Amino acid sequence: MPSTAPVPRDRSHEMDPRVEALVTEVIGRVADKWTMLILELLAEQGEMRFTRIGKAVPGISQKMLTQTLRQMERDGLVVRTVHAVIPPRVDYRLTDLGETLGEAFCGVWLWAAANLERIEAARCAFDARAGAG
Repeated sequence: MPSTAPVPRDRSHEMDPRVEALVTEVIGRVADKWTMLILELLAEQGEMRFTRIGKAVPGISQKMLTQTLRQMERDGLVVRTVHAVIPPRVDYRLTDLGETLGEAFCGVWLWAAANLERIEAARCAFDARAGAG
């Protein structure tokens, strides 16, 4: 399946295929709603317990929370800290890498907020044309 990641227009130098693969993978992962919600939550709240994250992310199952946090940890976006207490306590916090990714995607949120009405109007116009045709 061909890559759907945007390719720089300046082709004076070839794109490193590892960079292209990473961009495609990271965009796919961050576009996943759970990753985005957890990224945003940890950016706002700082370090949080596993159970508190689960309660703060509406609709996420414990299995999906575990999988998402594990993948984020693997990618270097969060740090997992296990405290040797009874009952066990596990905290998560963003790494510098996770914070910079959150900042990069903050622009998308700002763009969406600034263009919400335009997108809704375009969708309504499209739906009206599609329904009429």
